[in-house]
Amino acid sequence: MFTGIIEGIGKIEKISKNTKNRSAIQMTVNLGKHAKGLKIGQSVALNGVCLTATKLSKSNCMFEMIEETTKKTDLGNLKVGGIVNIERSLKSGDRLEGHFVLGHVDGVGVVKKISKKPKEVQVWFEIPKKLAKYVVKKGSIAVDGISLTVVDIKNNLASVSLIPHTIEVTNFQTKKVGDKVNIETDILGKYILK
Repeated sequence: MFTGIIEGIGKIEKISKNTKNRSAIQMTVNLGKHAKGLKIGQSVALNGVCLTATKLSKSNCMFEMIEETTKKTDLGNLKVGGIVNIERSLKSGDRLEGHFVLGHVDGVGVVKKISKKPKEVQVWFEIPKKLAKYVVKKGSIAVDGISLTVVDIKNNLASVSLIPHTIEVTNFQTKKVGDKVNIETDILGKYILK
């Protein structure tokens, strides 16, 4: 489980097919200081997708992704040199400062508009129509793993506002119109609707 409070960004060092398992893709990410204390088998959210550490070498960590992961998230579109958001899993007793984020992405959205203002950046993104019912104004949403508050929603377009700190410590420093983002809607809303 995660909170959507991004700890930093990592750089993709290598992407390759696992020759032993044809459906698996291996991705090596330089986690920098966020690799400290990480053990094989532990979970790390990359762009909001919960992945398991399968191999460690200093600050580099390898993750394996099955076809389902690469098709249902934006991780299948990433390239070597790309930047990903990093969040280590929540430890018992940690503060819950964002919202409950499971790392189970519901769908992929597309950035439609970025409006820069003096003290914030407003981002509009298109969400899959099937997810629109779970997105509410002033509700929580995870976008590339970042816990954000929905500012506005119109049909299947939603907006969030980012403070300068969020842009500085996440992959939103590189986002542009047309880029894909992972969307995880609030789990509490899903249970209420169910």
